[in-house]
Amino acid sequence: MASSARSILHVDMDAFYASVEQRDNPALRNKPLVVGGSTNRGVVAAASYEARKFGIRSAMPMRDAYRRCPDLLRVQPRMAHYQAVSKQIFKVFRRFTPLVEGLSLDEAFLDVTASMALFGAPVEIAKAIKLKILEETRLTASVGVAQNKLVAKIASDLDKPDGLTVILPADYGTKLDPLSISVIPGIGRETLKRLSGTAISTVRDLRLADDRVLEPVFGRYTQKTRARAAGIDERSVVPSRTEKSISAEETYDTDLAAREEMERELLRLTERTATRLRKAGLAANTVHIKIRQSDFKTYTRQRRVRPPANGTDQIFAIACDLLGVWLGRNPDAKIRLLGVGGSDLAPAAQPDLFTAGETETVVDKTVDEIRDRFGKDVLTRARTLDQH
Repeated sequence: MASSARSILHVDMDAFYASVEQRDNPALRNKPLVVGGSTNRGVVAAASYEARKFGIRSAMPMRDAYRRCPDLLRVQPRMAHYQAVSKQIFKVFRRFTPLVEGLSLDEAFLDVTASMALFGAPVEIAKAIKLKILEETRLTASVGVAQNKLVAKIASDLDKPDGLTVILPADYGTKLDPLSISVIPGIGRETLKRLSGTAISTVRDLRLADDRVLEPVFGRYTQKTRARAAGIDERSVVPSRTEKSISAEETYDTDLAAREEMERELLRLTERTATRLRKAGLAANTVHIKIRQSDFKTYTRQRRVRPPANGTDQIFAIACDLLGVWLGRNPDAKIRLLGVGGSDLAPAAQPDLFTAGETETVVDKTVDEIRDRFGKDVLTRARTLDQH
């Protein structure tokens, strides 16, 4: 198989946001800590390993985290700082290979197949990367080493924190087979519920299960799922330094109940997203919104845009329309979180001075320039102001 000739690493920083905060502030070390929202309405963005002992995890509502650990410490996220640390880490990766596929600020796939002649065996490269990250950032990483992305990612999670796990095809029977099926990408809570009536609980069970058992659950993805359980994955590491999507979202202390306030918040979020798109020189081929109700049910809605958009008014109009359609089906909904984003990004084209969008382009450019010079809060749209 083509994958047999490859050597892939999956590097995953350990509790990244929380570890950065504990590194920077000695008073937080060895204590249960979360990075996240400022009130009980927020959610946990990251939890230290001390907090995880209480069952606290990312995306957990903050009130549930405090219920599990009343002595929990909390700090506000510092995204710009985490991004700066992430750049240090990715510079380390690229010293060993140009084939780096970032998945987030704190994890990436590395194809080191062509690097072995210079740096040695994959496990030695993994050790060197871990050491360099520790020396330069004082943070630890866990690394999985395998012949494909799927198995490398599973391996990196088996010995955290500060782990290094190698899983080669000869090890699949002893290291992959006994694992819970939840390690297979795409098998989440709902799929586990649907499999609960079967005898399938381990990767081996899934790999050997009869099609008659799997097809009602996985449908046309049955063979793909079975291949994953067998450790088969032919995907290449695709280096990309461009953002795949740009978005902004917010969780509210009080549920949004009136459409007027929902649209006001939607406009604020649109301004943040559109500004980031323009600063990056990008435009979105798809506009999407994210809605989370007070009962935590979460919905996303999206629409293609032609031509690609990065204008505030254009994105807001689409976001408002998407929200309106959703509200038509959920008329009494109360919203605890809203988000607006652009995806399927492309370089922004130069505006045509003879098109109807000329005025909007000039206004957005002028607003961006004023905010860059005097601060982002110096200029705002009247519609985003509270009614009073």
